[in-house]
Amino acid sequence: MSSKEIEKRHHQTFEEIKQTGGNGSDYWMARQLAKILDYAEFRNFLPVIEKAKKACQNSGQPVEDHFVDMHEMVPIGSGAERKMESCAFSRYACYLIVQNSDPSKPVIANGQTYFAIQTRRQELADDEAFKRLKEEEKRLFLRNEMREHNKQLVETAQQAGVETTLDFAIFQNHGYQGLYGGLDAKGIHQRKGLKKSQHILDNMGSTELAANLFRATQTDEKLRRENVQGKTRANKTHFDVGKKVRQTIKELGGTMPEDLPKPEEDLKKLERRVQSPEKKLGGGSNEQE
Repeated sequence: MSSKEIEKRHHQTFEEIKQTGGNGSDYWMARQLAKILDYAEFRNFLPVIEKAKKACQNSGQPVEDHFVDMHEMVPIGSGAERKMESCAFSRYACYLIVQNSDPSKPVIANGQTYFAIQTRRQELADDEAFKRLKEEEKRLFLRNEMREHNKQLVETAQQAGVETTLDFAIFQNHGYQGLYGGLDAKGIHQRKGLKKSQHILDNMGSTELAANLFRATQTDEKLRRENVQGKTRANKTHFDVGKKVRQTIKELGGTMPEDLPKPEEDLKKLERRVQSPEKKLGGGSNEQE
């Protein structure tokens, strides 16, 4: 079985054990998730839960909203079940759990991708202010988010050994190539039919910008979390993250980013006539890359 087939199977498995509460929110049961994540003994999973709770608390989120103590019916053989202490996890809790698990296990690595993407998608879906924005305002908001996170990515990449302007251009191209099926910045520019003076990110719709924002934020986190050192490893990390985001888009039935239509209006023109949505969403930076 190929690595792609394994990843798809894992993603399907996470979906299969997902449950839905009375309020429509999704949750996962601890003992079921532990088994899927390849923890033979539930007691070995408990320290991971505690680390995730601490991370939740440090992020300013109420732990009790994401980790709910309850009982779970566990098979004990011959068709019988026993009620045992367990915990129900929100999607965000699952994200924190896989981030604090052993990334060398394929199922953990795939879980990190699955829950990270699902959590980000839910955050945007739940953000009432974001939903009220028109497409052009979403573009402005996401573009400014992209500027800020690209600054963070530059700093993190520098710490990993990506030092010069040329180094960073190569590093960025690796991320694009992973997400765009081999196309680098120049290839995307040509594919979209852009003029030399036009910037790729200024000519993306909100869906495409969201995919690139996720690529940037997850690469930043992975570089930090795994303390990646060296230009070669940093470039590979960026490519791998972009590729995983692309695979997940495909599995969810989405359109590949290179096939998404180019908006009619360049963002530079939009910025001159549309109020910045940061004012509607509580602030933000308009600083250019």
